[in-house]
Amino acid sequence: MIVKDLYKILRRPSLLGLVILLFCSSCSNSISIPNEEDQTLEITDAQLDKLGITDREHLSAASKRALEWPDLGNEWFGEFQVSDLKGDLAYEEGVVRRDPSALIKYDGKYFVWYSKSLGPSHGFGGDVEKDKVFPWDRCDIWFATSEDGWTWKEEGLAVARGEPGAYDDRSVFTVEILEDKGKYYLTYQTVQSPYSVRVKNQVGLAWADSPYGPWHKSAEPILSPADNGIWKGEEQNRFNVIKKGDFDSHKVHDPCLLAYQGKYYLYYKGEQMGEEITFGGRQIRHGLAISDDPLGPYVKSPYNPISNSGHEICVWHRDGGIASLITTDGPEKNTLQWSPDGINFNIRSVIKDAPHAIGLNRTLDTEDPDEPFKALEWGLTHQYKNSDYQYIRRFHGKRRKIHLAKGVKVASH
Repeated sequence: MIVKDLYKILRRPSLLGLVILLFCSSCSNSISIPNEEDQTLEITDAQLDKLGITDREHLSAASKRALEWPDLGNEWFGEFQVSDLKGDLAYEEGVVRRDPSALIKYDGKYFVWYSKSLGPSHGFGGDVEKDKVFPWDRCDIWFATSEDGWTWKEEGLAVARGEPGAYDDRSVFTVEILEDKGKYYLTYQTVQSPYSVRVKNQVGLAWADSPYGPWHKSAEPILSPADNGIWKGEEQNRFNVIKKGDFDSHKVHDPCLLAYQGKYYLYYKGEQMGEEITFGGRQIRHGLAISDDPLGPYVKSPYNPISNSGHEICVWHRDGGIASLITTDGPEKNTLQWSPDGINFNIRSVIKDAPHAIGLNRTLDTEDPDEPFKALEWGLTHQYKNSDYQYIRRFHGKRRKIHLAKGVKVASH
């Protein structure tokens, strides 16, 4: 009964709970696995055969986990390749171009927006008021166009940093685009001077009637960190806290706006004051804020956080719900997840070598009923040339259906 009771309590979308459960379960050789209704889960011969488990009387902790996995196919599993671009988005020494937005099409051309800055980064060891701290520091938002998605022309500045004293006077960066009802909306991160390790990033918004602009900026942030953490001491140490606060008490990052179910869903990355390293890496999760109007106001979901892991936001419409690529940080990193309501996400597959900071191609048919991986067919990403400079590249994704040795061919089915 002890194992069953623990299972009933801990069987939630928490890998930590699962680890504790399986530790306790390893003390028992029972072949029955209690499900969430505290009943015995039937184990069929077909399941055992598929998993290669030969002795149902002696199930390891790993075998018990495998028998509890959902019965998923390979429709959500795939792999990626990355290639250089041509034209103005090819690598340029001394220039940072990073965090490409999603791609949209207008007048027969693809459009992309991105963060752009010049020169090397000095971290917090230099003159913070004079130098550039990070590659995404002292950025403005620029845009480029292409007829084929390979050769790009840099069109110029879209959204600049604010005037001294404004909430966005230090940097505007990590931008995303939403085209909705004939208007265009850019969401992006902002930093206000002075820059420090305890600075609290916010989210800004700009809108226009054309992807060429002109862009009108929100006078105030549309999203800010939770105001319920407490720093310890005056030293600039972001890990030193009295109270950590909400999952987004330090920073709100990587905003991405989607029109969904008659409302506007603003997905974002949250960083917590006193962020820890867990068994999955950095303690980073995603959140959601919702509005009836693209200009706001945005109200954070009471269900936040809506992920256990992640870094840059990468979300798209799929099968009446929302799909999400979770990368880089946390115990569920490198997974594709799907939610029927845009809030409650479950893992659909594990992804190998996903590109960083993906800019999805919004012109692709993401609702193809037979191809959940269609949204990742091609788009843009950024890559580090070194710690100072990043550049934008093109990725291609494809489903991985079968594994063959080199030189072996099989007839298509």
